[in-house]
Amino acid sequence: MDAIHLPKSWNVDQIVEDLDRHGFTLIDDAYPQDYVHGLVEECTSNSNRFRDAAIQSGVVNNIRSDHILWISDEFKIAQHHIETLKQISELLNRNFYLGIKEVEAHFACYNAGEYYALHRDNPQGKNGRIISTVYYLHEDWQNDWGGELHLQDKNAQWHTIQPKPNRIALFQSDLLHEVIKAKHQRLSITAWLRSANVLF
Repeated sequence: MDAIHLPKSWNVDQIVEDLDRHGFTLIDDAYPQDYVHGLVEECTSNSNRFRDAAIQSGVVNNIRSDHILWISDEFKIAQHHIETLKQISELLNRNFYLGIKEVEAHFACYNAGEYYALHRDNPQGKNGRIISTVYYLHEDWQNDWGGELHLQDKNAQWHTIQPKPNRIALFQSDLLHEVIKAKHQRLSITAWLRSANVLF
């Protein structure tokens, strides 16, 4: 069995325990600061390529107002994060037998006044999304800037998660959640650990 290579600072046992008990977990100080700087630069230097986000049917509507840019092989710095998510997929497959096979991801930008209303990432369980992840890559954030992730865990308890810089939130894709309206630009990488290649 191949070894799993995750950052040494990540508490693997805590990640597995949190997901098992609550359906979500948080990883703070996920990456070294020099990597964070490079990733923010890669994201912001392509800001002119972001487009209005759509729901899975491809329709742009009033459930969300953020802007996204899908991450392809050209984004060399972001690919390191994708590779890390592939490693954690292996960890989750070994512990929970989830059958994760791939990762899809995009940069997301919430400008002031933008939000994502209450939803699930795998409605009717048809799109192959098993675990959702959000990596907050803005370098500064204040608690009164909005943009929080409001999440209902697997025990029906609600949590308000601050978009702290260099934090990763991982949660079951079937959990209800929303992004509270931002008061300041909020940058992230949203990614899904999936069981199959289903395109919409």
